[in-house]
Amino acid sequence: MRVLVATVVHDPRDARVYAREIAALIDAGHDVTYIAPFTSFGLRGLPGVDPVDIPAAKGRNRLAAFRAARRELHRRAPDHDVVLLHSPELILSARDLAHPCIVWDVHEDTAAAVTLKGWLPRPVRRPVAHAVGWAEHWAERHWHLILAEDAYVDRFRRRHPVVPNSTPVPLDVPPSGNDRAVYVGHVTRARGGDEIVAMGRRLRGSVETHVIGHADDDMSGVLRRAHDCGDVIWHGYLANTEAMAIVQGATVGLALLHDEPNYRHSRPTKIMEYWAQGIPVVSTPLPMAVEMIESSEGGLVVPFADAGAAADAVLHLARQPRLRQEMADNGRRWVKENADWNVDGPEFVSILRSWASGSKLDQHGATDAS
Repeated sequence: MRVLVATVVHDPRDARVYAREIAALIDAGHDVTYIAPFTSFGLRGLPGVDPVDIPAAKGRNRLAAFRAARRELHRRAPDHDVVLLHSPELILSARDLAHPCIVWDVHEDTAAAVTLKGWLPRPVRRPVAHAVGWAEHWAERHWHLILAEDAYVDRFRRRHPVVPNSTPVPLDVPPSGNDRAVYVGHVTRARGGDEIVAMGRRLRGSVETHVIGHADDDMSGVLRRAHDCGDVIWHGYLANTEAMAIVQGATVGLALLHDEPNYRHSRPTKIMEYWAQGIPVVSTPLPMAVEMIESSEGGLVVPFADAGAAADAVLHLARQPRLRQEMADNGRRWVKENADWNVDGPEFVSILRSWASGSKLDQHGATDAS
């Protein structure tokens, strides 16, 4: 296949978009053209893809990105077997695109996520959420959909295959150490950014706190100051392989999400990533996180917005090597059994191949043609 992948909001190195889905396509021998904001994230391209640079859609500056994406999609789609869209904003850019196989990958509860967009004035968030819901149902009527979570199934009228946010599980990892706690992901207040900084301040001199990822504007200054004074080590964004190299051998992985509608019914991807790399987790009590941790015995749960409890949990695991390694092994076993991209990746490629060839999926998401 020739697959045209597009995003206007993600870093082109995004774990789901590039490190998982595009990598799975390339590994299966397919050609990928990648429309993404390369220059906006300091990149010229990425291995394995034909890069097409467009501006990033950031804050209220989105019109240029939409126009550029629309232009490139219309120009390049006819030469590709599949068009794979990774941003809900691209529903507008591709709405009049005539192509037999357009796929929208639904990453999140898009309408609920609107409540977390700080650049949107509060009075317009509810109308925008309604508009997003309308756009979702329009896309469902006209395109193929892939869902990143089982929890998203009820938002749609028809059944769609779920390609979970699983993670590749390495064959071997080093044992968990006692010198650093790590956070990997977008750094926002809703994702626990303030608590991670406060926790780092409490742990200074005992356990290092490493933060890997882009930060929202209201968090970047906080992180920069914390980095400069030694409370945290902020690496900025790193490619998934580089980030996981820092995760391996760490004491604990942090998942301090707040109790927001967009997070409440999703399996936290970062918990699975930490486990796959062989470290236990410290998480807030979101329902899916609690279910995962209790069923695996792979970490500790702390209250929402409680940096002191998070710091105490990290110190407890740092001082208990046998318990720490037992939890790490338990979590890694859970991921191998329930969320291994080495299994889900080939299934994702098979779904696209099936749609490109014109075959259909049965109601359980299984392909009827390879």
